[in-house]
Amino acid sequence: MSDPAPPAPEPRVSTFRHDGAQLVVEETGDGTRTFLLVHGIGMGRRVFGELVAQLAPYGRVVAVDLPGYGDAAEPARIPTIERLADLLAAYLRAHDAPGETIAIGHSMGTQVVTELASRHPGRVDRIVLVAPTVDPAARTALGQLARLGHDLLIESPRVLFVGAREYVRAGPHLRRKMRAMLIHRPEHAYPHVRVPALVIRGENDVVCPPGWCAQVAAALGTRVVQIPGHGHETMIRDAAPAARAILADLGIQPVDT
Repeated sequence: MSDPAPPAPEPRVSTFRHDGAQLVVEETGDGTRTFLLVHGIGMGRRVFGELVAQLAPYGRVVAVDLPGYGDAAEPARIPTIERLADLLAAYLRAHDAPGETIAIGHSMGTQVVTELASRHPGRVDRIVLVAPTVDPAARTALGQLARLGHDLLIESPRVLFVGAREYVRAGPHLRRKMRAMLIHRPEHAYPHVRVPALVIRGENDVVCPPGWCAQVAAALGTRVVQIPGHGHETMIRDAAPAARAILADLGIQPVDT
């Protein structure tokens, strides 16, 4: 494998509007491979800072703020998971890039990425689901909050700080956004995904138990890569293991710097 590209220039930030909703898009690096990063509920593109640094030497990294998260404006109505996928598809269609596109979702972002691949064939070439939600055994707000609270007990101070900051930024409509996440049924979309997939799970992730992740992987015809010692927020706590798993799935051996 060739050496990675030189260090990427400063990120390029732009906005994209479609059907009354706004994305904030941050691009880092370049090349014919695109990594599309989609955050979870209450989060935003900034939680991917370390992952961006890990992936940028190997392609163009596009991290987004979904509508009503991070710096993206609150929409007039809370979009469904399906509408979020349609928004991303519209962005990819308007910014058609050569080469392959790998859509990487974390937590709720895995639902969006799954719908993107299912509803819009040909827009992405493979998907990576990190901590896929929502386990049907805890498909209630209380169930999710209880599991997330348990998970946070094992997380690092960095995760607690970043997570709290982003949840505040998510605004006053978080309850309705969670409802949109909980009414979505990702298991209905998995059988319609026709691109290669990878499931990544933190070993100590209480939100996404092993049995549920195994079901997700089986439905997608793939495997689960488990990150030792990590919980639900594995890409915030330390993105390097997840980045190595993603690159390995692409046949890339990272070059140590």
